[in-house]
Amino acid sequence: METKGLIERAFQKEPPIGKHIAAAFVKAQKAFGPALKTSTNPHFRSKYADLSNCIEAVIGALNDNGIGLMQRTYDCPTGVMVETIFVHESGEVMECGLLHVPAAKQDPQGYGSALTYARRYSLLAATGLAPEDDDGNASSRRTEAPQIDAGMMDDHIAAIDASANKEELQTAYKAAYDACKGDQTWIAKVIKAKADRIAKAKEKA
Repeated sequence: METKGLIERAFQKEPPIGKHIAAAFVKAQKAFGPALKTSTNPHFRSKYADLSNCIEAVIGALNDNGIGLMQRTYDCPTGVMVETIFVHESGEVMECGLLHVPAAKQDPQGYGSALTYARRYSLLAATGLAPEDDDGNASSRRTEAPQIDAGMMDDHIAAIDASANKEELQTAYKAAYDACKGDQTWIAKVIKAKADRIAKAKEKA
């Protein structure tokens, strides 16, 4: 598709979202995890959530609700154009609009960096996901780190492991996540506990 056609499409009214994918997406979004900032920007010495973090935060919940994730790319002479698309098992599709990111350099590395950047921000915008704020600026806004009761957190993680169905798992996960009070170490443990419980359920299925 030529650039002119892409620009014209960007201003067109999107078709209505199908009822099946709409209902499934709402359920999936309730189960999205945080996009943890585990990568470091060498130029600014700050943490950020890379593309794999962002995908990991949503892909399990999407797939569990019958939704596949696609990111379509288009030719663009000045950079890259990416569109995040959700495909439901019913056949319904939800297109989330085009995102254009110019390439800093007209070479493979420049286009590769622009593509990664575009895919990450397109996904964040499409899912409504916000990366966990665990960088230096967040720390400066807190006078002191919250005190976490390790024993209580162990109980929360045990409740996740003991959950008997999706509803119980989501309730236990939310309670455990809230109890972390933003502590990244415990958040990571809670996310892992949820992933382990889902994996265990799939093994028994």
